[in-house]
Amino acid sequence: MTKIVHPYAHRLGGSGIRDWKSRWSSTSGDYVTFLKTDTFVREYLQKELAGKYVSDIEIERDDDNYKVIVKTSRSGMIIGRGGDGIEVIKKGMVAMLKKKSITLPKNIRIEVDDIKSPDSDAGVVAAQVVEGLEKRLPFRRVLKSTVEKAMANRDVLGIKVALAGRLGGAEMARKEYLIKGRLPLQTFRADIDYRHVEANLAYGVIGVKVWIYRGDIFDKKK
Repeated sequence: MTKIVHPYAHRLGGSGIRDWKSRWSSTSGDYVTFLKTDTFVREYLQKELAGKYVSDIEIERDDDNYKVIVKTSRSGMIIGRGGDGIEVIKKGMVAMLKKKSITLPKNIRIEVDDIKSPDSDAGVVAAQVVEGLEKRLPFRRVLKSTVEKAMANRDVLGIKVALAGRLGGAEMARKEYLIKGRLPLQTFRADIDYRHVEANLAYGVIGVKVWIYRGDIFDKKK
């Protein structure tokens, strides 16, 4: 077995720190169909909302309702004027699933949740790194500026940003990372936010991983 464990693995469910990203309460549900639906919806939204600092996509469904919660720091760009952006996304999502012969419940709703502290959210920080790399900025400058900006936030106690791939257009792929502050990955009560995204460059794909430590959580209600 590998030593690498996803930071969410120890913190799901009973710990009270993380909740499942797909929450189903349907009485007559097909697990395979539900899983395929959520996977297709996430892939579609990540493609359509690229560059809009989407941190996470959560899905809730029952027999009659299907709700998608998009967490972002640029809610205005997604919502649009009078909610026109949401309607366009919803129509495209339904059409995409229809082509794949997948039907959704009657009531479909897309909610946009605004992130109050973007610099302490791993998804937003990862999106900033991807944006810098795709603008062809030097990767070391992107690493340093991202880490320093995040650590300036009082909610952030530690951060690690790792890049892997043909950094700087080199022929041989390699890994580079920058860490600052504390990062207690083995502490169950530690609130560690983690994201893994990819930056598509002319000479290949660069993998971006971000870990952010935001203190310990002792009360399950929090």
